[in-house]
Amino acid sequence: MLTIITVAAMAAALAVGLVANGYRRRRPPKDGEEASVSDLISPLETLAVLLVAFVIVVAAESFGSAGQAVGAEAHRVDQLYEVADYAPEPQRERMHADAVCYARAILAYEWPRMDKNGQKAPEASVWSSDFRRHFKELAHKGDTTFELLVDADDQRSVARQTRLSEATPAIPPIVYWFMVIALAATIGAFSFGLPLKRGPSHVVLLCVLAVLFTGSLLLIADIDRPFSGQIHISSEAMADTADDIGEDFTRDHPGRPLPCDAQGTRTGA
Repeated sequence: MLTIITVAAMAAALAVGLVANGYRRRRPPKDGEEASVSDLISPLETLAVLLVAFVIVVAAESFGSAGQAVGAEAHRVDQLYEVADYAPEPQRERMHADAVCYARAILAYEWPRMDKNGQKAPEASVWSSDFRRHFKELAHKGDTTFELLVDADDQRSVARQTRLSEATPAIPPIVYWFMVIALAATIGAFSFGLPLKRGPSHVVLLCVLAVLFTGSLLLIADIDRPFSGQIHISSEAMADTADDIGEDFTRDHPGRPLPCDAQGTRTGA
């Protein structure tokens, strides 16, 4: 719907501007009329360009932050598994299992919800709560891996929260629609201000400008939804981590079952 409205607004502005320009061509021009129209268009053009540049930067930064958070979370889960190697049993096996199940639950339950403004999946939070329970057990034992595990888990938690928060559009709807109005007004003004003795090249260049403005708007709307747009961040990093530590668990604890299924849902194991 957003795409349709954006394209329709820009097309309507172009059409109205060309119609208004045609009306200008049918009436005798007055002295200084061309200059006054150009003077009015210039500040509007500046506003539109600055607004688009600012919003693109904001959307791109949000997209980049989301991508970094995804990679950081996957890395921290892998790090949790590795640091748990130095913990005593039975906490070692339990934390290894929790790391595998957490990664699977993120992929199966939380990732599909990323296009709904980043909602936490309780199926994944079950395993992060398990981490903290095991940390308390290690703290009571005075184990030296306690601080390393807590630090890795804290960074995992921060990365997860950042990923979830970046799923929410960084550009408020009112700002986006103000930008649509500004660019549509600019296109309409350019169309209206075409030279009275215009040639086909003027119209072609104007259409190219309209397409570029429309493309900029659609690009901003797309990258402002980093997990659901056409240009989106994939779950490949976490999927790779889930596969890697899943294989490690099978090798480190042969014959031992995981306490979850392939989707990370807790089982009776």
